This record gives sequence, C-alpha cells and structure tokens, in this order.
Amino acid sequence: MEQDLFAQLAQARHLADQTDDPQLRSLAGEEIKHLESLLAKKHPLQGRDAVLEIRPGTGGEEAELFASQLWRMYQRFAERQNWPVSMVESNLSPLGGVRLISAIIHGPGAYQKLRFEGGVHRVQRVPKTEKSGRIHTSAATVAVLPEAKEVDVQIQPSELRIDVYHSGGAGGQSVNTTDSAVRVTHLPSGLVVTCQDERSQLKNKTKALAILRSRLWQAKQEKEKQSTGSLRRAMIGSGDRSEKIRTYNFPQSRLTDHRLGRSWHNLEQILDGALETVIEALIEAQEQVALSPDAS
Repeated sequence: MEQDLFAQLAQARHLADQTDDPQLRSLAGEEIKHLESLLAKKHPLQGRDAVLEIRPGTGGEEAELFASQLWRMYQRFAERQNWPVSMVESNLSPLGGVRLISAIIHGPGAYQKLRFEGGVHRVQRVPKTEKSGRIHTSAATVAVLPEAKEVDVQIQPSELRIDVYHSGGAGGQSVNTTDSAVRVTHLPSGLVVTCQDERSQLKNKTKALAILRSRLWQAKQEKEKQSTGSLRRAMIGSGDRSEKIRTYNFPQSRLTDHRLGRSWHNLEQILDGALETVIEALIEAQEQVALSPDAS
C-alpha cells in the first residue's frame, strides 16, 4: 500500500542521515531513489510537500478559536511524523483564535497523507462564553495543495511587486530591528502572499514565492481541465456549516467524517494529533475508488 512505501522512504532517509557507515549510506541512497521512483510513477503529486491554509468560516470568534485548534492538530500530527513545518502567514485574533494560517509541511508523504483534509470542518460544542450551556455550531475551512516546484510554474521577475516592511508583534511593536517581512504581489493575477515568520528577508521571500507558485499552479491546472470549480475553492467553499466534510462533536467526544460515514470516539486524542487512523481510512477509501480528488 502507498503508506507502506512512504514509511519505507522515511526509514531509508533516516538511516542515510544517521549512519556514519559510507556503505550503509550508499545503500540507503539507492533505496531512496528506488522508492521515490515508485511513488513518482504511481502518483506524481503525492510525493510533494503540502501547502496548508486554514481560515474560520461561519461562527465568529468561536470559529476563529476552532480554526486555532485545527492548526494545533495539524502541527501535532506533523510532529508525530517528524515533518518540519514552515509558517508563511499568520493572522491571529486577540483571543488567540486564527483568522488565517498559511504554512508548508515538509516531509515524505506530507501531501499524500493530508490531501483529504481540505474542506469545511464543523464543530459542535458549548463555547466558554456561553452561560446557558447551549451547544453552538461553527466551522472552519482547510485547503491542502501540493507544493509547486519552479519547473511547474515559471514566474517572471517583471510580474512581481515585492514590498518589505517591519514585522508587527504584539501591542504593535516590531519584532525585528530590520525590514524583513515580505509581501509578494503577482501583478497579472492580483494574488498576494505575505510572510514575516523568518528574521531573514530572503527566507520570507522564498516561502512567499513557494505559496504563490502553488496557487498559480492550481489555477493553471484548473484552466487546463476547463473546470468551473477549483481544488482550493472546492475545499474552502463558502465556509458554510452545511458544506461539511467532517464534524467534531465535543459533548460526545466524537469525530465523524461524512465522506466515509464513519465516526471515531477519541476526539481529544485526534485533536492532539492522533490523525493516523482517520487518514489511513481516507486513503484506503480512495484506493477503492470511493474518493477521487482532482489533485490525485
């Protein structure tokens, strides 16, 4: 199965990084090339890193707080997989909620494992601010794209406007002593990506361009397919609760994936990053042609 190939690839890369034996390192290198070749032939996009975007949907502050929990869930899942996460853009609310998160998750199988997370995630729970104990329903949207490479999308320097500025910290204070935050505008499309996570202006520019490239590549694929919808737009929808792919029910400690018609009753562990069984079920369903995302 695909996840077995990715597990073997991760082990081979770990061996190549850790061993001091030249012969073992050489053997691991050959194994890495062989496994990467198999995966590339099977699913060209699934060996890519994943671009993750999270936004609140309907529900106001409660939706922002739920979006923050989803972001933590994916961070914890990435930690369990030993995948580095690069923040690109973040906009947090005063209460600690998420208004926008954009990040790149690096690792063997990152996009392959996360590609079914795109869509509207609905939450049912009693907000901390609710005095009557009434259950509220709100939503957050998740988009997952394969990271595009330079060979996938050619961007001419003349098509870009790049602005630099001070990164803003809490209380309006600057977190850097130099201009390092970067805003990249793609003039032909009007797409804008900002990044201020790194202290290095060059690193921020590189991350912003990676996100821009993925969005442009997605748009290019849409045009080639002559589709009226889009992968990212289909994932995000309008953010309305009725477009849900998954429901997180806190009173019942239940997560339900509506595409599978299946529930799990360990919500606390899942929100702490234990997504493996859910993701494996989605991958198995896709392999049985029960799911067929545009990007696979």
